[in-house]
Amino acid sequence: MIRNFKRTAAVLGIVAAGSAALVACGDESGNGSTETTASNGSGDASASGLSGTTGQLVGEGASSQQNAMDYFNIKYQEATGGDASLAYTPSGSGSGRTNFVGGQVDFAGSDSPLSEDQVEPAAERCGGNEAWHLPFVIGPVAIAYNLEGVDENLSLSIPTVAKIFNGEITNWNDETIAAENEGVELPDTEISVVYRSDESGTTDNFQQFLNTAAPDDWDTEGQNFPTEVGAGANGSNGVANEVAAINGGITYVESGFAQQQGLGIANLDFGSGPVELNAENVGTALDALEFQTEGHNMVVDTEALFAQNQEGSYPLVLTTYEIVCSAGYDEETSNMVKDFLTVALDSQDEDLEALGYIPVTGTHHERLTAAVEAIQ
Repeated sequence: MIRNFKRTAAVLGIVAAGSAALVACGDESGNGSTETTASNGSGDASASGLSGTTGQLVGEGASSQQNAMDYFNIKYQEATGGDASLAYTPSGSGSGRTNFVGGQVDFAGSDSPLSEDQVEPAAERCGGNEAWHLPFVIGPVAIAYNLEGVDENLSLSIPTVAKIFNGEITNWNDETIAAENEGVELPDTEISVVYRSDESGTTDNFQQFLNTAAPDDWDTEGQNFPTEVGAGANGSNGVANEVAAINGGITYVESGFAQQQGLGIANLDFGSGPVELNAENVGTALDALEFQTEGHNMVVDTEALFAQNQEGSYPLVLTTYEIVCSAGYDEETSNMVKDFLTVALDSQDEDLEALGYIPVTGTHHERLTAAVEAIQ
């Protein structure tokens, strides 16, 4: 695991307390729009090189980045002396993109890029300007399980993962799993698959991954998971909680949620031997990241990412986007979007890592910084 469970729990406690305080003092208008006032420049925001704009920024989307958004929000409040905050609704990637295109929120958090039929309406929403995909939150996806007597020793090849989720392998002591785990005593326990029941960018990416890495064993795609095998639960918290309650349960979920529930995380064999999910191995995958687009609009080439099989690389990663207008905001909203994202870039630290995310560094951090500065 990326960090030990105690540290994760401690950081989550801080995030929860900060979020509760936000709810108590936040905007109560309920209209979902940004409310700002111009600062006189006399606060912590000005001292930090931010614009000094105050009010509430509104975002919506992927639940996979909820804990990161909550953490960034705490840091945003600290940087602005409590005069600016983020209201982020983790309603799912699909809802976030829809409401961004519709102008109901200032930015969308999404595990997947805008669909082809959303690109033009998004540009219209941005006053005729391009909407940018900024891969801010790097969340490795865990194959997380709850199996009495087996914790950190389980290894699974990607074809085996596909066969578990398509229902071909139904028991934990199946000979295929046993062959990949010599010396591990596997119980005669039924496998209980848990999948995302809501429209989910995590599901979209997981299915893309299986189609790329195990094409002989997986042939479905999209943001809705097949319902023939297992049972559904809503959101990242939902699937992690469900697996925690079932001996024999397994799911695909961002590693932070797996850690929060104390679930086992399988070492995955992408083709060069089992790889542990940790910051170093995810970093190896990110070093080889490629993009489908150019400039500040950074849509990740997920096919190239998911096809990685070099030694020590863990490429089952969600590069979760903040989808923003490159231009077209009013001045106050533009300032707040840039201020918040600037603070988020300054908060790529061990506490973010403890929540199950990979802090961005180096070249990718530089790319994101340049993009944020270019927002108008």
